[in-house]
Amino acid sequence: MDAKIVWLFVFVAAYWAYCISMGIKGARMAKSASDYFIAGRSIPVWVFVLAATATSFSGWTFMGHPGLLYRDGFQYAYASFYAITIPFTGVMFLKRQWILGKRFGYITPGEMFADYFNSDAIRILTVVVAMVFSVPYLGVQLRASGFLFNVLTDGMLNVEAGMWLLSIVVFVYVASGGLRAVAYVDTVQCLLLAGGIVAIGFISLDAAGGWHALNAGIANLTSPEPLTALGGEVMDKKRTLDGFSHYIAVPGVIQFVPDGTKAVGGAWTGIMILSYAFALMGIQSAPAFSMWSFANKNPKPFAPQQVWASSFGIGGILIFFTAIQGLGGHLIGADTRMLQAGFATDVLGLGQDLMAMPGKQGMIVPALINLLGTSAPWAVGLLSVCALAAMQSTGAAYMSTAGGMLTRDIYKHFFNKDASHTKQKLVGRVGVAIIVFSALIVATTATDALVLLGGLAVAYGFQMWPALIGICYWPFLTRRGITVGMILGLVAVTLTESIGTKWFGITSWGRWPLTIHSAGWGIIFNLGSAILVSAFTQDDKSRAHRQKFHDYLKEHAGVPAEKKSLIPLAVIITVVWFLFAQGPGAVIGNTIFGNPNDSATWTFGIPSIWAWQIIWWILGVGMMWMLAYKMNMSTIPDTEIEVLVEDIGDTSKARLDLDKP
Repeated sequence: MDAKIVWLFVFVAAYWAYCISMGIKGARMAKSASDYFIAGRSIPVWVFVLAATATSFSGWTFMGHPGLLYRDGFQYAYASFYAITIPFTGVMFLKRQWILGKRFGYITPGEMFADYFNSDAIRILTVVVAMVFSVPYLGVQLRASGFLFNVLTDGMLNVEAGMWLLSIVVFVYVASGGLRAVAYVDTVQCLLLAGGIVAIGFISLDAAGGWHALNAGIANLTSPEPLTALGGEVMDKKRTLDGFSHYIAVPGVIQFVPDGTKAVGGAWTGIMILSYAFALMGIQSAPAFSMWSFANKNPKPFAPQQVWASSFGIGGILIFFTAIQGLGGHLIGADTRMLQAGFATDVLGLGQDLMAMPGKQGMIVPALINLLGTSAPWAVGLLSVCALAAMQSTGAAYMSTAGGMLTRDIYKHFFNKDASHTKQKLVGRVGVAIIVFSALIVATTATDALVLLGGLAVAYGFQMWPALIGICYWPFLTRRGITVGMILGLVAVTLTESIGTKWFGITSWGRWPLTIHSAGWGIIFNLGSAILVSAFTQDDKSRAHRQKFHDYLKEHAGVPAEKKSLIPLAVIITVVWFLFAQGPGAVIGNTIFGNPNDSATWTFGIPSIWAWQIIWWILGVGMMWMLAYKMNMSTIPDTEIEVLVEDIGDTSKARLDLDKP
């Protein structure tokens, strides 16, 4: 057996042994339903910082992100700012949800929304969003892990076998130990994810010949000059309307085409980048992250996770190391055009163009890992575990939390209000099994649609924003408004994705009309209809009930009086950052630091678009610091939270206590 395969199994076995041991430990500590579903509200600071980061950035970050950078270049690299926009959702909502969860004993977001809006319909919709998020998202991770095993074992282990192996291990530790086991495993997964991306980035950079060779290679890849070796053709035929290579330029602010994926010069227009950021913000607005917020003793870990671990740490890793992996692949043998033109060295030895292989751009990371197969086979095993950990990190958390919502919001609320802690834990484990089995069925039978389903998941998660805005900030939004808005938002997301148009036979528009992501279309219909319906469904009694939540939040989570003057500045900084770092203003980055077609004019020796992204990453970290720390949006409340309901999840009692005069 090949040495690299032996090392792969050794590291995987050690890693899985750790996972299962954490599951056993978590099972022993889970004495109550609260212990099992939200770790007894006692996750340590350092555990949450690492675990929430791992949950936010999945195997897609490790495997898919470099692949799309390879295919689409730096216009797609603006997606790297999801290291900031994902925790931005946390800055907006986590602290306030924690306060409500602590005061009223909420364990699931369904309990919180049902109590606030006096509505079981919203409770059910929240569970629906959790399920349509968790099942396809987990299916994508499982399928990707099976694919990775298949590639790295040289076909010894087929895709389905690897997928089932992973699912069994994940099920064992998640079902046994609950969210506490997930959190402690995620701490290791976070370190493996970040360390693996950095290591593979250095492998790619070394193979490309170093920093200067990398930028010289990018200049050759994107030059508008015809190449004799290719019969007078330019290297990159897919150029923007301004004549710039799609690898180093955004193709405009918006394009009026029926299908965003066929926009001239690439799909990543300014408005597409912004609306795609909305989709990824759905990761921390999805119901699972509400339960993550409830699982903390206090909000102390929120700010360091949002600012330093995610925005600064993961953000820097994505801006530099995934870019090096993606663009570097063109210079080391993945791109046969570059080889034919004499601008690349066949280090990878693939024998064909990367995009002609079964996994297409998704093969770039496994190919880079395999470079060490001869010189350091142990490193192949270690980096494979890093990739495996990245894929497992998000799926495990969503399995655990979705199982909790099925138990508390469906079984306990509708069928057995007096369910014991033991019965709730049992039903929770059954719920995890249902979710894993459903994800495996989807991953096995819907392989062609799996990526599309995964794309739907995060866009669905973003449709929770209006409900979160209502409960955390704006009592104007009513039960009917939120219910209608959420339903229309989910429908709009479905109908503006390829899978939705295929299901319903819609030919009037394609995927992402006007180069606006489905999450953008969803929130337009969702928030718009929520506001409109709320305007016609105001009720004094219901408004007074909602206002009591907001009065309490204002007392414990409001901006301190001495900082209220900074609110307009904070709003302006946030809006400007989104417009220019991830929105229409991103087109300025194409040329502000040099002509994309002339590398001699590149101010910093790198493409202007890359320099623009680095600058706005730094400014984004500053924005997050201001919001989380300076504006107190993620810090510990100055006044103690008085607990009204002690982890019973009985919303009728919570409502009764709240409404006492």
